[in-house]
Parts: sequence; structure tokens; C-alpha cells
Amino acid sequence: MSSELDTVFAALADPTRRAILTMLLEDDMAVTDVAEPFEMSLAAISKHLAILTRAGLIAQEKRGRVKWCKLQPDAMRAASVWMQGFGQFEPVNLDAFERFLETELGEADTR
Repeated sequence: MSSELDTVFAALADPTRRAILTMLLEDDMAVTDVAEPFEMSLAAISKHLAILTRAGLIAQEKRGRVKWCKLQPDAMRAASVWMQGFGQFEPVNLDAFERFLETELGEADTR
């Protein structure tokens, strides 16, 4: 499971790949349509798509002469479940924490 999560998070680390995933939320897309809004070569987009495919975030299939991309939500779900485990902790109020430290450090100085 750990290496699968590493692969998913590595794929999500790139803004181009995140943009591609956002585009695929709408519908399946041909590779050429995925590449259109980006100022990079089709070969570069294909490398991004290969990384997303390896991570299980998308699937690619050939329909006739056209290669199509489809979002695969299961890999994202596993990453989301992992991240939700950290939601059990209360958010730290940094101002209150700073006041606490000042109080504790101030009392330590007077001892």
C-alpha cells in the first residue's frame, strides 16, 4: 500500500498532471484534446499521461485510431482515505500555543 500511495502522491505533485485530472473530471478525452491547452509537445503530455496511468489515476484505451483517457477514482480514493486519518487531530491554534509558551517560559524564569 505504501508504494502505491507514493506513486499516487508523486503523480499528484505536478501541476500539469493535476490540471489534466481536473479536465478529466468532466468527461473522457482524446489525448490530443488533453494536450490542447498546454504549451508543450504531445510527447511531453504523453509522458504525463503515462505517469498518471502508472499511478492508477487514469486509464487509457484506443478507440479506432484515437487514444482516450478516462479518470479512475479508486487510486485517488485510497490517497484520500489515508489523508483523512490526519483529520482526527484538532487544528493547532498558533496564537494560543504562543501564549501558552510565553506563560510557561515566563514561569520557568521566575523559578
